[in-house]
Amino acid sequence: MVLYGLKTCDTCRKALKALNADFVDVRADGVPQEVLAEAQARFGDRLLNTRSTTWREMDEAARQGAPLDLIAAHPTLMKRPLIVDGDQMYLGWDKATQAALGA
Repeated sequence: MVLYGLKTCDTCRKALKALNADFVDVRADGVPQEVLAEAQARFGDRLLNTRSTTWREMDEAARQGAPLDLIAAHPTLMKRPLIVDGDQMYLGWDKATQAALGA
């Protein structure tokens, strides 16, 4: 199991504490393109965190880019955490994700 997130994100830290997962800091290490593409296919627009500080600081023209290009350029725009467990993926750390992972 791999958890993609930010080491400074409280939600990511809670998820990591509850799970036995390898941690990948998206700011330092990025997310492999194939993982991002699969996450985009599964979660669509939900993958892009439009409530983040990074998003709010972007001008309207910059926001018009393709979501995967925006996340590649600004990893903090990805909703977190993204949890990959075999062929399953989970986005966020809500009650449904916690129940699905037995946390």
